[in-house]
Amino acid sequence: MSDAKKSEDELNGMIATGQGFPAGFDKYYADDVVMTEGNGESTKGKEANRKRETEFLATVAEFHGARLVASAAQGDVGFSEWEFDATFKDGKRRVLREIARRRWKDGKVADERFYYDMQSMG
Repeated sequence: MSDAKKSEDELNGMIATGQGFPAGFDKYYADDVVMTEGNGESTKGKEANRKRETEFLATVAEFHGARLVASAAQGDVGFSEWEFDATFKDGKRRVLREIARRRWKDGKVADERFYYDMQSMG
């Protein structure tokens, strides 16, 4: 098993059990990580991405679960497909469907891009 595959599996396990943020983020993301949303907007740096993630999570009233649909890794690239079920502070319950593509370098996520169904985001 490649190092990226092992790290990808460990991080996905943390996300599936609700430990993805902040524990998985702290452990597996590089200080200079670049994270790109589905609309193409990129955020550079671990602290800037921590702030962005914290702001998003503040919009969630209740988290009902995460389901890993599929995952794969080859070389230094990993992919995972997710369904997240949450009720937001606006009162709407949504299932967010997302694919995350991660590029690993030295055991850390150096670059992550999200692809998701905008309609599922309300």
